[in-house]
Amino acid sequence: MSDETERPSSSIGLEVFETAPVAVVVARGPEHRIAYTNALYRETFGDRPLGRPLRDAFPDLAQTGYWDIFDRVLATGRPEKVSTGPIELSYPGTTEKTTRYFNFSVSRAALGEGERGVLAVLVEVSEQVEAAQNIRVLAEQRRRALLRYGSLVNAGSQMVWVTGPMGGMSEPSPGWQRVTGQTWEQLRGDGWIDAVHPDDRAAIITAWGRAMAEVPATFTHVYRLRLAGGGYRHFAIYATPVRDGDNVIEWVGSSADIEQQWQADRREELLARAAAATADTRKLEEMLDALSHVIVPDVADACRVYLLPQGLDRPPGSPLSAERVVTRTREGLPDLPEHRAEHLDPGSPLVRAIEQGHPLHAVFPPGNPPPGLAAPGNAPWLPERANSVVLLPVVVDGTTAALLVSSTSGDRQPLGRPEIALLRDLIDQAHVPLRNALEFQRTRQVALALQRSLLTAPPDVPGLDIAVRYRPSVLGAEVGGDWYDSFVLRDGAVVLTIGDVAGHDLPAAVTMSQMRNMLRGFALDREEPTGEILRRLDMAVQTLYPEGIATCILARVERPASGLRLQYSVAGHPPPLLVDPDGTARFLTGADNPLIGLVPDPAPTSAHEPLPPGSTVLLYTDGLVERREEDLWTGLERLRHAAAAAAGQPLGVLCDELLAGLLPTGGPDDVAMLALRVTDGRVAG
Repeated sequence: MSDETERPSSSIGLEVFETAPVAVVVARGPEHRIAYTNALYRETFGDRPLGRPLRDAFPDLAQTGYWDIFDRVLATGRPEKVSTGPIELSYPGTTEKTTRYFNFSVSRAALGEGERGVLAVLVEVSEQVEAAQNIRVLAEQRRRALLRYGSLVNAGSQMVWVTGPMGGMSEPSPGWQRVTGQTWEQLRGDGWIDAVHPDDRAAIITAWGRAMAEVPATFTHVYRLRLAGGGYRHFAIYATPVRDGDNVIEWVGSSADIEQQWQADRREELLARAAAATADTRKLEEMLDALSHVIVPDVADACRVYLLPQGLDRPPGSPLSAERVVTRTREGLPDLPEHRAEHLDPGSPLVRAIEQGHPLHAVFPPGNPPPGLAAPGNAPWLPERANSVVLLPVVVDGTTAALLVSSTSGDRQPLGRPEIALLRDLIDQAHVPLRNALEFQRTRQVALALQRSLLTAPPDVPGLDIAVRYRPSVLGAEVGGDWYDSFVLRDGAVVLTIGDVAGHDLPAAVTMSQMRNMLRGFALDREEPTGEILRRLDMAVQTLYPEGIATCILARVERPASGLRLQYSVAGHPPPLLVDPDGTARFLTGADNPLIGLVPDPAPTSAHEPLPPGSTVLLYTDGLVERREEDLWTGLERLRHAAAAAAGQPLGVLCDELLAGLLPTGGPDDVAMLALRVTDGRVAG
């Protein structure tokens, strides 16, 4: 058959399909010979010859059943449709067969002169089919991955969960439900937050919200979760966004129990902090206070420390007094004042812990301690709303030096074995500093007791007003060197003496006491010049204490016929200050001599100074005037101006004003002061 006889007449008007956006083919007769194809059809399937049966033009489709559709439509006149029909051909531009997908409809058409045929319209949907297949594959892969991961997680300690793009739980999590006890209805959406510890909720809500907004590659966080059986444990969460192009379609995450690792890390961190806090501390109270800053709020809500000064040789069962030297609570809880002496009943839990030397531990409903734990009459050592307490004796070399009381309150998880072990570790790590502090405290107590026993009240002498002051150093080590003394000799002369032994420890205090007693003996033994008495003291010191060095002023208030006068000798000590009634103040420098113990063959000199009525003599130790950042004469001038300004004050007031005005806060040295005023009836001490 020629092309002319096979090509349809233009009278059927099929040219209207030429530019249609769908592929169109017209076939005539029962053999379905190709009568017309439009441009898109030829572009898609190639230029198949007109007049040729479709079965011959497309032999690859013989087994597809598509030609049966053409037969039925031609026979019955009822149109048929096929959705996503696959057509496997060698398409134009390809060398191998490929499968493409089409939606097509077939309907009967009148072709003129009583002849009938079929018209097929095809729309390619290959991209849509492939996209749908990819989604199905991805969904299946995701489902299988979650099943595999879920099976793995169920066999371990982790929980896997899935949230929507904005963070709400979107699928049940058997692991989460098993660990927390939440049902799916309780967990879904933002219900999971209810299982987070109340103190951790704000942080996770903020961090999770930031992750939703910024969409990092991974998100990690640590919080405490409430367990189904009660209590809380630390969990680490790891989450990552699932993306479809630029869009986040969900988040997949897991939660792992890290309680043991968290406890270990916390222990190391707190021990490091405790070591740093106590490194440069020597006083026992300051060291215990530094430890309380580490304990609260990381380990406990409240920490109180009771110091046991007489616990060294106390018989068991006897009354016990303790000084509460540390009270610390976390923010928002009431506290107790520090430095309060308390009597502890022999049967109280605190005393039991002290006597046994082992911790006492109790857990109870908030605010309802068991009978006997807070016995009536005891000090209120147990905070309100407490739910647990640990009484931990601080034992140093077999001696209970203090009692550490730690507690938690309200809804916080009660103290347990991990916290007791941690508290013990904190105390044990500080054992050497605590032992040194305890030994130093003992030494300081002995030195202070010795020193204060020697700082006696001045004598009561008619016509004279004598005042004494002593201010110990605020530093634990600074004790023992300063002394003063005053007494009346048999001839009626009044002796005034003040001094400072080199050193600030117990040996210095002992040496000071012996020098003070020797000086008393030398002054009482003979009536001789003050310089001669200091010479004998110097020789005795060089014989008995070859390494001893001291400063000293020895003065006698004498009553010759011409009036009162001051005989004095100064051995390396800051000079006496004389304040006249009119406020004129000057230092007495007429008898300056070397330090005691410095010159092998000493020969101290003496000097005399009249003491008119109303005049004031001030003896003092170097702690009143010395400053590390300035020379001595600057401090002396400061004292002279201050004494002149206060000359009209009663003697005791003058001393107090000088101490208050001249001593720096937290002065590093002891200060002793001895003042004498000649009264005339107008000025009282």
